[in-house]
Amino acid sequence: MNPQVDFYFDKSTWQKEGKLLRKLILGCGLKEELKWGVPCYTFGKANIVLIHTFKEYCALLFFKGALLNDPEGILIQQTKNVQAGRQARFVNTKAILKLSAIIQKYIYEAIEVEKAGVKVALKKTSEYVIPEEFQIKLNKLPHLKTAFYALTPGRQRGYLLHFSAPKQSKTREARIELCIKQILNGKGLNDE
Repeated sequence: MNPQVDFYFDKSTWQKEGKLLRKLILGCGLKEELKWGVPCYTFGKANIVLIHTFKEYCALLFFKGALLNDPEGILIQQTKNVQAGRQARFVNTKAILKLSAIIQKYIYEAIEVEKAGVKVALKKTSEYVIPEEFQIKLNKLPHLKTAFYALTPGRQRGYLLHFSAPKQSKTREARIELCIKQILNGKGLNDE
């Protein structure tokens, strides 16, 4: 146990569940670290699984969960845009205890995936749909098009997901307008 991580389990509304998950994971021989403000469990230098809590549940996030066999059907893709990670969600210690052998089996499989060097085939940025409203802007403003395609693929993807999210065209257009200056300055959606 890493003492830097203790605070997370002490402050959480899911204390019992978090501590039980921690014990299960540590029983699999992973190293406990604090990353992104949450308990993260690693094998070598690779992230395998982390524990995080939400209002309605606590969860394990398997970094390469998309590659795991899931005969029990407990792994959830949080949103359609999440490519590699999968969550196993819990609402009480009883559910964790019932699935403890399965959880450990999934952890060991995740370690084997890492040992084998298997990678998740990620969708290329060019495969993402460019919202019509943004394509019109790119066609009208060549300097915007140049600036957008000069961004890293991750930054491009961030903007495309952000622009595509709203259902109404008016909202998509408003988001695009708010981001033009940021794109022209060579910055990503969340860059300062």
